[in-house]
Order: sequence, then structure tokens, then C-alpha cells
Amino acid sequence: MMKEQTKRAGRAPAAGRQERGPRSSQGAERRYGRPVGARQGQQARPLQGPGARRVALDVLTDVHRGGAYASLALDARLRGAHLRPEDRRLATGIVYGTLENETRIDYALDQLMDHPVRDDVQRDILRMGAYQILFLDRVPDSAAVDEGVKLVKALHMEAASGFINAVLRNLSRGKEKIRWPRREDGLEAYLSVMGSMPAWLVKTLIDAYGEQEAERVILYREQEHPIVVRPNLARLTDAEFEKLLEKKAWRVERGLAPHAWLVYGAAEIAFDNDYRVGLFSIQGQSSMLAAEAMQAKPGMKLLDACAAPGGKAAYLCESMQLTGRVYAWELHEKRAQLLEGVRRRLGLDNLRISVRDACDYRADLDGMLDGVLLDAPCAGLGVLAQKPDIKLRLKPEDIPAIVDTQKRLLEMVSRYVRPGGTLVYSTCSILPEENALQVRSFLQNHPNFVMEPLPLSFPEELRKLQTPDGLQLLGCRDGVEGFFIARMRRVR
Repeated sequence: MMKEQTKRAGRAPAAGRQERGPRSSQGAERRYGRPVGARQGQQARPLQGPGARRVALDVLTDVHRGGAYASLALDARLRGAHLRPEDRRLATGIVYGTLENETRIDYALDQLMDHPVRDDVQRDILRMGAYQILFLDRVPDSAAVDEGVKLVKALHMEAASGFINAVLRNLSRGKEKIRWPRREDGLEAYLSVMGSMPAWLVKTLIDAYGEQEAERVILYREQEHPIVVRPNLARLTDAEFEKLLEKKAWRVERGLAPHAWLVYGAAEIAFDNDYRVGLFSIQGQSSMLAAEAMQAKPGMKLLDACAAPGGKAAYLCESMQLTGRVYAWELHEKRAQLLEGVRRRLGLDNLRISVRDACDYRADLDGMLDGVLLDAPCAGLGVLAQKPDIKLRLKPEDIPAIVDTQKRLLEMVSRYVRPGGTLVYSTCSILPEENALQVRSFLQNHPNFVMEPLPLSFPEELRKLQTPDGLQLLGCRDGVEGFFIARMRRVR
């Protein structure tokens, strides 16, 4: 299952975006012994931890060597590094920017070397430096080069420092002369490099959407990446939340989804006191729309079948004003702990969390629920801006297994919907076989379910896009995360 273990609140920097971090970071190496500058008899300053670029390198090593998810590795590394906020942003920007543009970066680096670098760590140091040189306006090329050399030396690879220095300086001097693929010489090769996407995936998207739309999907990069927040619907109205936001030193505008606000310029928003006491949540707009499609009402009994990390379950609980019951199932115990954290922070007394496989039948719920929300495990190709490492780990042979899991989950959880109840199926993917084709097959095999129109609370421009198989959201067209939502009703 390719769906990542957690969902990030923020988003990765797009190509060309000016990084908000400092022009250079702290020293990349970890220092031991007496801290620099401490003299005999003086009180030593605390030992310095790894700098922003060292943290970024460690995360990339975790991803490329250890197969880690970038978001989890980054969170773990940042917790141990104790960086200043600006250095945390720099490390985050380098990690996500490097991963997002990895294929394009490798293409540029390979033009400067006779043979690809065999050492994974050195390759990642070059990638990080190349990302800063090619895409970050506020990091001087000289700083990117110097910090790359410092990293090599800090890792006791002094013999490679001259090579790293030469490659990055050559890239800095010759970046305007890189021979990028031309569209007219072959669309698939052009999109693979310029969109930094595996060739097989480029072909898959062209087959699904046609050349013109696939090109828009693959090359789309947001210029700004706001954090999306919404009020705790059980405690604040939209008007009250807007007044709360006016007191913050943030640039804020309304989002497309009901109850959504886009926040710009917020640092460490999860440490905001109003967030910590449960007055608002961080949640993507498409995720909100999937929960909104349920039209939860007070007193209902609902199931969120694959619930972690808990944003949709919380939306349902709050929409019901903490009445009724929302069952939240999660396969993995560690992910279920995320749900428990959400329950405590938001005070969700009507949330019931269980560690269980949604493919296992539960007889006591057969035909008993007012609604079931299945946000199914998926390839995750609609949220590459937040999770760019997905496209690096996903393989063509993974797709059939993902589709089969989705089918089995749909078959099972649909049994719990009472006649007249609602079944919402969603994914954060853009592949038809996971979405429209999956729902079409389900409806053909289950004549007791029919497609329902999206609720009037959805923006009209999105309701117009609904097809007989559901709603496919695309970032390049709709300005929200790539997502699929199908709202079905059991008629008998």
C-alpha cells in the first residue's frame, strides 16, 4: 500500500520558489570536545547539533538508502536537531525540493560527469547543492557549493571534496547552458525530465488524460504553498474563526472548501496556542471535501474505515456537534495513536478508535450505519507536492495490488451502510483505475447503491465536474490536492 504513514500539514517548495530560510546554515558538521570559542576557565557553550543541510542530507540518506518516508524521517531528524525555526524551514525546503526535482537534477549533474557517482551520500550532497543552485533564488551559488564541500569533509570524505567542489562550481557557471530535453523531440522524455517523473508514470498519465492534460498535471507547480486550516466545528463558527485569525500575524484568505482558510507566512503553526488547545485544525482542502461529502448530522452513527491520521474523522465528529458516534478504524497501532492524539486535542467525546483491519467482517454493524467513509490506501499521486518521494518509490507492479485492496475494502465496508445511508469513497490519487473505474465496477456489481449528487455545500465549480463515476480533483485545474470523491447512497 503506497499511502504514506502520515499526512503533512505543510507543503513542499515548488521549483523556482524563493526559499525563506537563511542564505547559509550553521556548520554542517557535528562538533565534539570543547566547543569552538571556549577558552580555559570559561564556561563552554552547549555542543552544536547538526546544521540544516546536514539534517537534510541525513533525511535524504534515510529515504534513498533506508526506504524511509520523507515526512517521517524529516520529523524524526528535526526533533533531534534542535534547529532554529529558519534553519528548520531551510532543511525542510531542501529535502522536499531535492526530492521533487530529483530526476531533473540528476539529468543536469550527469552532463557534468563522465560516470554517475557510485556513493549514495555523495550523490545526495550533489543533488542538494544542485537544487539550491538551480531552484533557490535566495541561496547564493557560492554558499551552496561551500556547504556541499563542508558536508563532505564533515563526513570524513576529504578525498571527494575537490570533486564535489568542481562539479557544483561547473554547474553554477554553466547552468544557463544545460541542454534540457525539447518537447518537439519527444513528449514523454521531455515530461520525464522537466516534470521530474519516472518515464513509466509519464506514459501512464498520458494514457489516462491525453497529452495536453497530462502535461499540465506533470508540470504543475504551485508558486506558494499555504497551510490550510479550519475551525473546530463544534466550538467555533466560521465568523468566529475569522475573527480569531485576524489577531494572528499571518496572511490569510478563504479557501475553496467550506470552512477552509489558507495561511501564508506562518511558522511552526502546530505550536500556536489556539491550535494546541483545539480551536482549529490543519487539514488539506480535498480531505475536508471528502468528509463534507458525508453530510454528517447530529446523532448519526458513522464509520471512518481507514482513519489515521484523523482529519476526516475529526471533521465528522465536529459536524455532529460531538453527538452520535464515529467509529475510527486503523490497521496499525502506531497510526491509531495519531488518532488518539487528535481525539484528546479536539475533545472528541464521540470518537471511538479501534486497531483493526477494515477487510475483516464485523457482523454486528451489518446494515446498521448511517454512513461509511472509505479514504482508501492508494498510490498517492494527487499529493506529490506534499510527498514527492512517492513517485520515486512507486513501481508499475504496485498498482494492481493497490487496486485489489481498494476493491476488497469497498466490498466489505459497504455492507455496513443501512438502506438510505451514504457511502463515500475517496483517494488522494489521480489514476482512473483507483478512482472512476473502481467506482464504476462497484456500482455495476452492487445495484443497491447509486451515485448521489455532491452536496450544495460544495463549490458550484466543483459540482459541475462530477461525472457518473464521481469527482476527480486536479491541482493544476482546481487549486487543491489531487483527490477523488464519490458519494453513493444505498437504496435498498
